[in-house]
Amino acid sequence: MGIVIYVAVLLFSVIMHEFAHAYAAYLRGDDTAKFAGRLTLNPIVHIELFGSIILPVSLMLLHAPILFGWAKPVPVNYAKLRNLKTDIALVSFAGPAANIAIAIFAGIGIRIIHMFPAFEQGSGGAVASVFYVMVVVNAVLLVINLVPIPPLDGSKVVTFFLPHDVARKYLSLNPFLCTLVLIALLWSGILWNIIGPIINLLVIFFSGVSLR
Repeated sequence: MGIVIYVAVLLFSVIMHEFAHAYAAYLRGDDTAKFAGRLTLNPIVHIELFGSIILPVSLMLLHAPILFGWAKPVPVNYAKLRNLKTDIALVSFAGPAANIAIAIFAGIGIRIIHMFPAFEQGSGGAVASVFYVMVVVNAVLLVINLVPIPPLDGSKVVTFFLPHDVARKYLSLNPFLCTLVLIALLWSGILWNIIGPIINLLVIFFSGVSLR
């Protein structure tokens, strides 16, 4: 049951993440995702078999130090954005911003349940556990997606601070190879040693409870 809850929360979170990208792009003038049918909360159109199902389940079964996954990336046509330099960063940060919003919502839920001990000792405890999973999963998604390695969102957010030529070359790095490097770093635990303390601080900030 624990695996089911984690995977369900992860699916919900990555779908909200991608929807936020699509909606932000639409607000900034790019209707590509809308016409591709991605400006929707329908999970079917967002699920990517490996990133949404196989990888997170494998990580959990192998007791990896971190649970991670992704949905099908939303198509964005940068040429349609109103202000290329600013809007690329805004659209890219919209996904992590959705994870922040989910973590805040779940964290508030945990704190409210803590205010009612009798309810928490009953069915409220199970609800608080789900909220806690939501906080942890979204803190992980937030931090990992802001790692400045293509094709993660962080690689596009940092282009706002880079000269145009440098930003263009940076974004042209092979995303497949970069993804393999990211997975290897996650699997080995090396990346966790770096981002783990950050994630723990965020979990405490959002929920008042440290990582278990």
